[in-house]
Amino acid sequence: MKQKQTMGNVAILVTDGFEQVELTRPRAALKKSGYKTFIVSPNTKTVRGVIHAEAGRVLRVNVPLARARAYDYDALLLPGGVMNPDALRLEPRAVHFVQGFFKARKPVAAICHGPIMLIEAGVAKGRRMTSYPSIKTDLANAGARWANKKVVVDGRLVTSRKPADIPAFNLQMLKAFGSGKSRRD
Repeated sequence: MKQKQTMGNVAILVTDGFEQVELTRPRAALKKSGYKTFIVSPNTKTVRGVIHAEAGRVLRVNVPLARARAYDYDALLLPGGVMNPDALRLEPRAVHFVQGFFKARKPVAAICHGPIMLIEAGVAKGRRMTSYPSIKTDLANAGARWANKKVVVDGRLVTSRKPADIPAFNLQMLKAFGSGKSRRD
């Protein structure tokens, strides 16, 4: 029997309040393509998603943020939801974790409100990006060039607007992650 080749390790940074579908559907696409995914969170045991404003599923945390290092992963996924990135940006370790991917030139994909973490990490300036429309001004104020498109690719950064755009987001995320194998030298 043929064993599926592992494409790499992808960190998914979330805390309570992530938009469930923005984690579960990209994660399923990653797993189907041979990636190993790891939920990284300031929570040590579980995180709870939301489906709009309603409580969603509880998922197990694979790696507590206190033990997570960007060099252990090949790429980063930042799901949205309003509460999730708003809470994460107040966590210095979460901000440092995101910065580590950019310093190492590893691919990053962020959807909906997820780009808030890119603002907080100081990596939005000069980049073409999209997001949920309500943070368009925040991204512009951080120096990003915002576009109202399903998905925007800027080098190794992939951004998308909302759950309806997930098919296009997943396609571009997989392309970026496939071309951005880790540089651990």
